[in-house]
Amino acid sequence: MYCILDIETTGGQFNNEGITEIAIYKYDGHEIVDQFISLVNPEIPIQPFVVKLTGINNAMLVNAPKFFEVAKRIIEITSNCIIVAHNASFDYRILRTEFRRLGYNFQSHTICTVELSKKLLPGQLSYSLGKLVRALGIPIADRHRASGDAIATTKLFQLLLEKDVEKVIVKEFIKLEIEKGIAPKLISILENLPNKTGVYYIFSEKGTLIYIGKSNNIKKRLNQHFTGTSSKCKKIQANVYDVTYEETGSELIALLKESEEIKIHKPILNRAQRKTRFDVSLYSYKNAEGYITLKLQKTDGRKREITSFTSPQEAKNALFGITAHYHLCQKLTGLYETKNGCFQHKIKEC
Repeated sequence: MYCILDIETTGGQFNNEGITEIAIYKYDGHEIVDQFISLVNPEIPIQPFVVKLTGINNAMLVNAPKFFEVAKRIIEITSNCIIVAHNASFDYRILRTEFRRLGYNFQSHTICTVELSKKLLPGQLSYSLGKLVRALGIPIADRHRASGDAIATTKLFQLLLEKDVEKVIVKEFIKLEIEKGIAPKLISILENLPNKTGVYYIFSEKGTLIYIGKSNNIKKRLNQHFTGTSSKCKKIQANVYDVTYEETGSELIALLKESEEIKIHKPILNRAQRKTRFDVSLYSYKNAEGYITLKLQKTDGRKREITSFTSPQEAKNALFGITAHYHLCQKLTGLYETKNGCFQHKIKEC
């Protein structure tokens, strides 16, 4: 038994979204045997671009039930079913997040019709729901509304089931989606992280600092680490026990702090992906006119640097960022060689 799911949300920061509308069609492989469709009051404002996309606005949801009021019905209709959705990882994540806020661990097997379509219907110009179903001659109404998209997904899934005569491929994709899930210990860590800019520190169970990173959205970046398939991501997933962080309020400060912290601590997973030699450093001097200037030079252990970098390009990018952020003179930071004023001075921005 399958439950075809589509969710509309408020938009917003990762894992801070709220559900505004949900549609679930219980499908036995031949026909719809049950359904649940409802607007949902997310208790937070809808992003303006989402209002334009879906047509759902805040006023429409004032008297709609809150998620906790529809949670029991969702559990009932999805019980012992495989959840099917177009881009299932999104809808499933949103649903699990809402249930976690209620203290309930919602779990289900899932199938993504995007991935299944790529396997069974190769060569399509687009696999977005609207373009794909139109190309296949499947009617779709109320695009970007939960019910309309869920009905279209149901018809698409019916076609995919017919294509997979022996139902072998569908079974393979159920397993694929299960494997993409995040382990409970990683979910617990994610819940305590902010959607803020800063530097994060990943520790092993023994308390060893194994990785330092930076991001303008710490929670989103850690989620990428926890769901990624690269060698580094797999090592993080296998060894992470705790994550701490420091908000910096600025990507520039996060960049500088990350560089300095890696230089000091040399975590094993940072060493595996980058050089540990910091060949270029940023120094400050006072010139003949009495101005404090900045200069990138080859690292000299006899001098006291402001910060260090692993490559000239990384150093130059950081210096451009510092200069722009603090409205410094490009000439005095060594980025613009001239006897007269710098370019920014010519356009009256210095």
